[in-house]
Amino acid sequence: MTTRSIGMRLVYALALPVLIIAVWWVATLNETNPFVPKPGQIVSDFFGSWFGPLLVQQVLPSLYRLGVGLISAIVVGVVLGVVVGSSRVARKLTGPLFEFIRAVPPPVLLPVLLLVIGIDDRSKIFLIFLGCLWPILLNTIDGVRGVDQVLADTTRTYGVTGWQKLRRFVLPASLPRIMTGIRLALPIAIILMVVSEMYAAIDGLGYQIMLFKQIFQIGPMWAGIVIIGLIGIVLAWIFRVIERRVLAWYFGQREVETSER
Repeated sequence: MTTRSIGMRLVYALALPVLIIAVWWVATLNETNPFVPKPGQIVSDFFGSWFGPLLVQQVLPSLYRLGVGLISAIVVGVVLGVVVGSSRVARKLTGPLFEFIRAVPPPVLLPVLLLVIGIDDRSKIFLIFLGCLWPILLNTIDGVRGVDQVLADTTRTYGVTGWQKLRRFVLPASLPRIMTGIRLALPIAIILMVVSEMYAAIDGLGYQIMLFKQIFQIGPMWAGIVIIGLIGIVLAWIFRVIERRVLAWYFGQREVETSER
């Protein structure tokens, strides 16, 4: 990748955010309403309020819950998805149950989890896990079901079965759908992290944002919302890097197909 292409990608990535901030700054120049934030005030509160003890006391616990819940959902969703997707009987047995549980919004379960598990990290991690599980699980099942049957018959003909078939054929063929499920789970994890911390919590980003709102610290409140957005950007970037490495063969194949058209 050349320096010019890197520069152009950077320009495309920053053009719209810079334009939005410029319009926001002009629109709030003469604004006297204390509840309407100004870009300069948010930047000041961002560094003044959040960078320090709050970073350790409030942001790191949120990242811990987010990471544990999301990684647990990825592991369980992929393993269970491969098992269910590989068996027609398992799909018939679990299909109605999966559809029923998936139809229940995870935030609705938060009061139940608080009563059963408690207000500690376990209830919040489990809520994140439960919300992220379904897109990963269902996409993994569809990915396993959608493998090329001709290639599946070929592996069977050559005696490739069991773990070797799973590792060398089923998982690579299903990876595009699995990665799609993980991509869908990322914003769900962030949303549930914040929602779970807004109720019956003693720390976390959601808790601190609600606290700032209750004591009318509007600037730090908006700065906390900006931090949530930045976490989403960082997660998306990390996922994109991993996806490019894991699916290098897939993107290479798509580029070849595109160039041949």
